[in-house]
Amino acid sequence: MTAPGGVSTDPRERLASTASDLFYREGIHSVGVDRILAEAGMSRATMYRHFGGKEDLVVAYLQREDALIRAQVASADADGGLLRAAVHGIADDVERRHTRGCPFINAAAEYPDEASAVRRLIATHRAWFRGALTQAAAAAGVADPERVAGALMMLRDAALVGGYLDGAASIRSAFLDAASAVSGVDLT
Repeated sequence: MTAPGGVSTDPRERLASTASDLFYREGIHSVGVDRILAEAGMSRATMYRHFGGKEDLVVAYLQREDALIRAQVASADADGGLLRAAVHGIADDVERRHTRGCPFINAAAEYPDEASAVRRLIATHRAWFRGALTQAAAAAGVADPERVAGALMMLRDAALVGGYLDGAASIRSAFLDAASAVSGVDLT
């Protein structure tokens, strides 16, 4: 449900949306629960009805990011143009949506414990994304799809960090050139 002005009337969704926006813009540990509650217009009791605590909000934030990326991959053309769609999707993401770096890398920096729910979700997302890139590379006829997928993951990580530090405009062509060189496929 959405109220006028595009604000969700569902308390869980409103809390998750508010937390996601704040976590991405300002960092997870720098945003307190009281700030999230104030901006969402929710009480602490409402938050605890939907989330066990702040870490559960962080998990919800990353689940939202994961779902968006999975939806983008699912909607890409699967007839061999998937690799091009994936690489251009990454370049577009750096330029338009994730202008403050990768939400998964940012969260991993704030949650060093690999056993935490946050880091487990990050590991699951990265394994899935690497698998999706491997499938895309295989569909494009790349000789060693797993190696290429690993290289593309590294390039994606670098592009997201570089886009944040140096500006997205300076990253796109370098990323596309590097992805083409690594894959042996013209992706520019």
